[in-house]
Amino acid sequence: MTAAHRPTGAIIVDDEQLARHAIRELLASHPEIPVLAECANGIEAVKAVAEHQPALLFLDVQMPKLSGFDVLELIDTDAAVIFTTAFDQYAMRAFEVHAVDYLLKPIGRDRFEVALAHAKARIGTKSPNGPELAAAARPPQQFLERLVVKDGTRVTIIPIAKLDYAEAQDDYVALASGGKKHLKQQTIASLEACLDPQSFVRIHRSYLLNLERVARIEPYGKDSKIAILCDGTRLPVSRAGYARLQELLEQRPKP
Repeated sequence: MTAAHRPTGAIIVDDEQLARHAIRELLASHPEIPVLAECANGIEAVKAVAEHQPALLFLDVQMPKLSGFDVLELIDTDAAVIFTTAFDQYAMRAFEVHAVDYLLKPIGRDRFEVALAHAKARIGTKSPNGPELAAAARPPQQFLERLVVKDGTRVTIIPIAKLDYAEAQDDYVALASGGKKHLKQQTIASLEACLDPQSFVRIHRSYLLNLERVARIEPYGKDSKIAILCDGTRLPVSRAGYARLQELLEQRPKP
């Protein structure tokens, strides 16, 4: 990428106006990094990043609806990322996975200058993409509470409790929820690793099923089974999947 076409400027993402104002004030002494946009939530951030293609992203971790990690999954950018957070348990994890740096609130000027220097050194270099950074930065053993899917400029949020099943489609998964399917660029194996294994089971190499949706299991052919869901959907169950399914269903309390 040539200097003429290299992204410039910063986007500030935080649901607290005072926090956004504080970062803007700290950036005021760096006119070479103009503020391109301020975003009060994750959905605004996804749109702003697509529009402005910033060099630098100040990204709050904890926000309603879309967290900072959710935002990273949805954006396509090489921007350097500086996480801002009031929760230090996220900080080292984020730093270890190649985020430029992190800032704990309230943000002091000296610490800000250190983070900004790191960011400037990395602007224009190859960085992990949003989904890679999001996956690595999530705290370990924290199962997903929602899935976010981007379709053009539209963002759909699927609470995990409303996910019926997921179907593998090459490097994508089709997420079935409420009679609709949403296509997300993610492998079924990586999705499985992010979900509570007590609630979701891999019944087949191509299907990941919410146990709450199982109505019954029926024979299908000589050596195979089929899962009938509460809405009538029929999904294939492999031999290994049936063993996993039986084990989990037996552990669940009887109604």
